[in-house]
Amino acid sequence: MMEISVSDNGIGIPKNKHGEIFETFKQVDSSTARKYEGTGLGLALVKKFVEMHGGEIWVESEVGKGSTFTFTIPIKGKVQ
Repeated sequence: MMEISVSDNGIGIPKNKHGEIFETFKQVDSSTARKYEGTGLGLALVKKFVEMHGGEIWVESEVGKGSTFTFTIPIKGKVQ
């Protein structure tokens, strides 16, 4: 398996929202007064692509400290 992680130092995601962020059209803040834009499709699409290739994706995050998204993908042969 190949494992890839992407980290940021943004606002973070509350633990009780970790499962929801990978659902279509779900956002951590869905209020009409939210500060950040988006449709809630990005992570849902990434999850679908990763799973289509036999991988997994997950998030580790702490509010106020940022997030790390990690996914695995099976590989064949040697990695160059």
